[in-house]
Amino acid sequence: MNFALVLFILVLVSGVAWLADRFYFAPQRRVAGINQMPLWLEYTAGFFPVICAVFLLRSFIAEPFKIPSGSMIPTLQIGDFILVNKFTYGIRLPVINQKVIELGSPKRGDVVVFRYPRDESVDYIKRIIALPGDTIEYQDKRLKINGQPLQYTGGESYLDPENMRYAKRYTETFPADLGGNSHSILNDPERPAGNFPSERFPGFENCQYQASGVICKVPEGNYFAMGDNRDNSADSRYWGFVPDKNIVGKAFFVWLNLGSLSRIGSFD
Repeated sequence: MNFALVLFILVLVSGVAWLADRFYFAPQRRVAGINQMPLWLEYTAGFFPVICAVFLLRSFIAEPFKIPSGSMIPTLQIGDFILVNKFTYGIRLPVINQKVIELGSPKRGDVVVFRYPRDESVDYIKRIIALPGDTIEYQDKRLKINGQPLQYTGGESYLDPENMRYAKRYTETFPADLGGNSHSILNDPERPAGNFPSERFPGFENCQYQASGVICKVPEGNYFAMGDNRDNSADSRYWGFVPDKNIVGKAFFVWLNLGSLSRIGSFD
């Protein structure tokens, strides 16, 4: 269900009822000496201010999402309720997601929510690894951007709670001139490094797939996104690039996890 569309329709219906009451029904009640608003107006016009406020906040300030899978472990856990900043990358029209005011663009290392390119009714969350024009190499479970290798430290064992397997946890850091952002990732040493898409995608010709990994040149207006749980994430390696028009916003805060209140807080 497209919740943004449903909310937009509710705003329109309740808004029309609110205007009708303010300029027609309310004056008639005053003349007749009636103070009580009809029940149907209470449940339409009466809720307009609240519905409108929720719609505006959700559309232009911040939107809540729930993490349904383990593709972003260890950064985000299943059951995390997160907030997504809706204006960091520009102001977009609700429902159609058309950008009307440019305020910024995703950076390497940002965790973003976007509309899945193969089914735009579905929201995905991944980390932006490469920007338009970048060449990304993911070989033997190590990244290079424009020929520059990312740095890796750590390597301690970490139990992936989704599939109950141990993986290696590393801190992955971009070179300083590529942003310098650091974040945690998981790699399962028992899983193969190579990956192959199930079907061709827009820009497929920009990629070379090998047993050791993939090399892609990111087309203009697109991004390359990956999950932090590298061996348990369906991401740009499999279904292609993320168009800028599909970007919803930047994830920045866990506001609730019913299984662990200690999860509440900001994240990288």
